[in-house]
Amino acid sequence: MSLRLGDAAPNFKAKTSEGEIDFYEYLGDSWGVLFSHPADYTPVCTTELGRTASLKDEFAKRNVKVIALSVDSVESHAGWINDINETQNVEVTFPIIADENREIAESYDMIHPNASLTATVRSLFVIDPDKKIRLIITYPASTGRNFQEILRVIDSLQLTSYHSVATPADWKDGEDVVVLPSIKTEDIPAKFPKGFTQVKPYLRLTPQPNK
Repeated sequence: MSLRLGDAAPNFKAKTSEGEIDFYEYLGDSWGVLFSHPADYTPVCTTELGRTASLKDEFAKRNVKVIALSVDSVESHAGWINDINETQNVEVTFPIIADENREIAESYDMIHPNASLTATVRSLFVIDPDKKIRLIITYPASTGRNFQEILRVIDSLQLTSYHSVATPADWKDGEDVVVLPSIKTEDIPAKFPKGFTQVKPYLRLTPQPNK
C-alpha cells in the first residue's frame, strides 16, 4: 500500500556513507527530508546532492536533517561523493543510504513499475518530529528538484503546524497568511493581535504570526 500524508514514516536500519544508522534515531527531534535517486553517478542527481550540500545552513536553521538514498553500495557512494564535491564545489556531509536490496525503496514506494522495474523514482518525503509524513513529491528522472520550493514548503509546514493559519499560493516566509476558516472572525483579534484584512468572509489575511 502506498504511503499517504499523515502516515508514520517507516523506520529502518541501513548502511550509509556515514556509517550504520537507525532512521528514527538519526532524525531524533528534528524534521527530516528523505529523498531517493535512481542510481549513483547520474548527472541530475549529482547536481541535486550538490545543491543539498550547499544548503546545509538553510536546513540546519530549520532544524531539518537530510538523508539521501540510492540502490548502489556504500563503496559506490564514496566515489560518487568525491565527484559531487569536486564538480559542485561543495562538501557532502549528510548520509547517503545504500539500499542494495531495495527494501527501503519498497517500503517507501519509491519504485514505480511504469517508470522502471528496478530504479527508484526521484521521491522526496518531509517528515515531522513525530515521524509523520507531511509532504510527498515525486519527480520524473529527467527533472531535477527545485530546492527553493522544498525549503518554502518546509517553512509553510512548520508555520502551519504551530499556528492556526494556512499559506496562500506562492507564499514565501515573511508574507501574509490565511486565517483558518475554523476561527470565527470575531475571535481573530485576540488570536492574531497584528490585525487582519477580510477580503471575503471566508478569506481573512493576517501578518505571519511568528515574525
